[in-house]
Amino acid sequence: MADCKEAGAEAPPAGAAARGGLSLLSQGESEEPPAQGSALFLGGNEVKSRAVVKYSSAPPRTAFARLEEKTDLKLPPANWLRESAKLGPAGTTILGNSRKSKPFSSFGMAYDFIDSVGNDVDVVSDSENIKKLLKIPYSKSHVSMAVHRIGRTLLLDELDIQELFMRSSQTGDWTWLKEFYQRLIDQKWQRKKKSKEHWYQKAILSKFLYYSINGDGAAQPVPSAAEQQESPSSDQASDSDGASWPAPFEMPSSVSEDPSASSQGLKNDFVRNILWTFEDIHMLVGSNMPIFGGGRYPAVSLRLRDNNKPINVLTGIDYWLDNLICNVPELVMCFHVNGIVQKYEMIKTEEIPNLENSNFSTKVIKDIAQNILSFLKSNCTKEGHTYWLFKASGSDIVKLYDLTTLCEETEDKYQNPFTMPVAILLYKVACNMMMKKNQNKKHYGTVRTLLLNCVKLLDKSRHPQIIASANYMLSELFQLDEPKKEESSESPLNENSDESYSEEEEEMPDSDENGPYSTSSDPSDDNKAVAIIKSVGELSVPEKYKSIHQIRPSCAFPVCHDTEERCRLVLSYVLEGLKSVDSSIKKESDLPAADPNTPIPLKYEDESTRGGPEGLEKQMALFLDKMGSLQKGNYSSQSGMIPGSWQHKMKLQLILKSSKAYYVLSDAAMSLQKYGRALRYIKLALQSHDTYCCLCTNMLSEVLLFLSQYLTLCGDIQLMLAQNASNRAAHLEEFNYQTKEDQEILHSLHRESSCQGFAWATDLSTDLESQLSVSCKCYEAANEILQFSDLKSQNPEHYVQVLKRMGNIRNEIGVFYMNQAAALQSERLVSKTVSTAEQQLWKKSFSCFEKGIHNFESIDDATNAALLLCNTGRLMRICAQAHCGAGDEFKREFSPEEGLYYNKAVDYYLKALRSLGTRDIHPAVWDSVNWELSTTYFTMATLQQDYAPLSRKAQEQIEKEVSEAMMKSLKYCDVDSVSARQPLCQYRAATIHHRLASMYHSCLRNQVGDEQLRKQHRVLADLHYSKAGKLFQLLKDAPCELLRVQLERVAFAEFQMASQNSNVGKLKTLSGALDIMVRTKHAFQLIRKELVEEFEQPKSEETPPAADSSPSLNREEVTKLLSIFESRLSFLLLQSIKLLSSTKKKTSSILDEDVLLKTNKQVYSQLLRASANKNASLSERVDLLIHLLDQLARGGGGSAAVQ
Repeated sequence: MADCKEAGAEAPPAGAAARGGLSLLSQGESEEPPAQGSALFLGGNEVKSRAVVKYSSAPPRTAFARLEEKTDLKLPPANWLRESAKLGPAGTTILGNSRKSKPFSSFGMAYDFIDSVGNDVDVVSDSENIKKLLKIPYSKSHVSMAVHRIGRTLLLDELDIQELFMRSSQTGDWTWLKEFYQRLIDQKWQRKKKSKEHWYQKAILSKFLYYSINGDGAAQPVPSAAEQQESPSSDQASDSDGASWPAPFEMPSSVSEDPSASSQGLKNDFVRNILWTFEDIHMLVGSNMPIFGGGRYPAVSLRLRDNNKPINVLTGIDYWLDNLICNVPELVMCFHVNGIVQKYEMIKTEEIPNLENSNFSTKVIKDIAQNILSFLKSNCTKEGHTYWLFKASGSDIVKLYDLTTLCEETEDKYQNPFTMPVAILLYKVACNMMMKKNQNKKHYGTVRTLLLNCVKLLDKSRHPQIIASANYMLSELFQLDEPKKEESSESPLNENSDESYSEEEEEMPDSDENGPYSTSSDPSDDNKAVAIIKSVGELSVPEKYKSIHQIRPSCAFPVCHDTEERCRLVLSYVLEGLKSVDSSIKKESDLPAADPNTPIPLKYEDESTRGGPEGLEKQMALFLDKMGSLQKGNYSSQSGMIPGSWQHKMKLQLILKSSKAYYVLSDAAMSLQKYGRALRYIKLALQSHDTYCCLCTNMLSEVLLFLSQYLTLCGDIQLMLAQNASNRAAHLEEFNYQTKEDQEILHSLHRESSCQGFAWATDLSTDLESQLSVSCKCYEAANEILQFSDLKSQNPEHYVQVLKRMGNIRNEIGVFYMNQAAALQSERLVSKTVSTAEQQLWKKSFSCFEKGIHNFESIDDATNAALLLCNTGRLMRICAQAHCGAGDEFKREFSPEEGLYYNKAVDYYLKALRSLGTRDIHPAVWDSVNWELSTTYFTMATLQQDYAPLSRKAQEQIEKEVSEAMMKSLKYCDVDSVSARQPLCQYRAATIHHRLASMYHSCLRNQVGDEQLRKQHRVLADLHYSKAGKLFQLLKDAPCELLRVQLERVAFAEFQMASQNSNVGKLKTLSGALDIMVRTKHAFQLIRKELVEEFEQPKSEETPPAADSSPSLNREEVTKLLSIFESRLSFLLLQSIKLLSSTKKKTSSILDEDVLLKTNKQVYSQLLRASANKNASLSERVDLLIHLLDQLARGGGGSAAVQ
């Protein structure tokens, strides 16, 4: 059959669609604009009707032959029941000689126009069923129809009770319905035979239509009855086998294998399929009405009438609806008397409702159509259920039964012959919606409902492929990686119903308005009916059944409140799919028996047997070999699945989906810091992937990328477990826990492989070094996978992430080994030399840092490269510190090895600064590197100063090197920038100035000769003392250091005074020294403040001392410095008094000097008295000194100071 189907939802009307064998019928074919369709105006009342032919197997229309009067229709024409070229392959069907409509005719149409089902179309049915429904209020005959709901579409099929009950006596299929029918509806049921008159009328109609064909054509032998029966089934088999199904949702073989499929005739055998819009109702209708054309009539329908019998209302409605459905503008009526042709009459379609004896209102027909549709849509609410619309002969009551519910009450719930076709249709509609790439996600609720109902209808043992495929599609509906906010906005209805419409919402309170929907105590009702129309007359009342129930446009998609819930739903569908696949594999007996309820033991190996990180190397090599073999497509399945079979394809898809779901679960657990749970999930993801690798014959690059991502996450988890060792017991407990669902999925995986391919990556170790090594190997494996194919260039972002993680883990391992080396160093005795173990740890640490730096440099990550260079510098400093312990502490000198390693450290810090370029790139890292570099120079200088290598170098050389190192340290010590580190920088700078001043002071004391050099040293010492004092004054927690610097400055002044000869010079120097003493008041105020705080702290028992408060005052040191200060102040005051007294005798008195002398004497007197009091407390002594310094400041004790 040369079928022509149209891809669009609606064919262009008029002549545009008449090409290629499509018969499209309209009033003014080519002249009619496409957008208008056809609207027929009937009796002044407009009823909107539009018909578009979606498919036609009829040849172009032929003109009918007008028969001569007195032609005897009882005699057969020469061409009777013979095929003709003009008739085309549809032949006998067009002329009404085919068998009556099959019980599944609507399914055949639905399969062919799957796009229309569920969304666009309200009703799919044979035109005969539509006419029968619209004639209910006018007819006394019985109505029996099966109704099925698919989305918003209703499928209507004739349910010939008599024929079914005849079959049930042979097959036993419908015995339960026969019993129900006899018990509740027609207790005296017996088959009614059709009259001779019926067969006579049918025969002369057939002969009339054959006579009406214009021309004889070549006569062909009529096929035998046996051949006629064979051909539909063979056509059908090829139709269903050859159906093209989008991968992976292929047409399950079990559909075509089903023995009932061919006998049920799930095939579209209508001559025309028409999309008919009647008012606001969209219907996909099948029609076999013969249509003729030619001459002045573009399209006519031909009818034969007995002249003795007038046309009644039922016949008029029949003719009118047929012409509307097929868009035929005219009707030609041939009248006969006892088979002898009398005359012809032509009637326009819009005139049919006004014929004599056949008057009917088109508006009433419209109301009947809308009421019946509303009634059915409101009550046929469950997808997958078979409903039965029944009206007994002569009765006014129409009842609707749910046959599926009645069938479930019997022993075998699969006895309903509609079950399989409905399930297949649900599946096909869901497939079709899934495969539309532009499908809005809000329709996912509809797809889910279709699939759930499909699975609910099918017997798992009979149809494993459809069930597996449906479950896989259900799992595909849930986007595992989508953000949470999107999923909640997808569905406007936050319901989580398994069915498309919840029964609770369908129940309405009894009232007068909705009486037809509720059952009552009326004897005409029965409690088995879903709904009842008490009188067919109600159907003619406009909008009687409208808007009582609001039909929801789409089904609610379950709202998953978190990622875990969504993944768990996916896994539940995956498990059902895996069970279906496994149950269909025949070689169950060959498999090792395993109980899915028994947890699979987790293997723990002793770290010593595995050899820690070294054992990993072998496992990694095996893994990489395996990855190489995957490229060649090796296949190994333990269950004996045949590659390419539906089981093989479906299991691959399901396993891949499970691995993705477990990966997402692991990622979610990771973000919640549940690292044990995260490791368990990533282990299951990798086990799923391992099984996929065993089954896969051609590894896709996308799947390799997934594996790289899984291993990357596994590396992250192992690293976090290593860093959270304190909570190890809780992590271990979470890791060992398994749900029943996970066990069953694992059981299915073990049918195909050992799942041990990634055991090296997913064991929960108790050893920190081992965990870090496993993490590193995971990242290395992820990187290796990216190198296998062109994944590196295709996924640059992932590649950069993997390299970053590799650099980071190598930094972690480097720091781990470095800390171990430092710990060994602190444990050994000072005098011992460096051990081999320490040197080995240095090498390991250095190697890790070097590789990490290379990783970061290869992706231009200057900041992280700088941090690793910084850590390498720290390693060099640890090496330097390790070499400082050799030899006796008293004879200790700064060794060449120390100098070598400190200089290496400096080189790495300078490299780090070059890597960063400028501070703008990363200010925090830049400041950190500068601080470390400053510290290194400072440590070198301090060690050279404190442990001068005099046996190797001259004093001057050492002083020069110390000075240079100190100045470099100052260069990288930023005292101006406001930051958390600023006080440390200020303290460091002050200490450097203090040390340099002390060094120049010492040089001045020890040097003889070269006056120029001595003067230079004097200036430098004075400069550095001054800078040190200023910096220490900025700090709030260094009063002792400030005091010490000021005392050294006073000592420096005393040293200068000793070399002076004139009294004036000495007095000037003394005044300067006293001025320095006065300015130490700030240090004493800080000391007093701390002493007060210490004194008050014990009193406030409620508040314990804060952990982060400044370190408590060193009383011993303060007491010592205080004594020195008192003695030096006493000495300076005495010298000042002596000098001032002697100058007073020699020269005339100056007022200022008198005041100064008087003040100095008073202060000196008080100081002596205070010194004599041995019982004075520290705070009292400090208070006195502050008071005395105040007196000196007021009295101008330091007025003569020039600084």
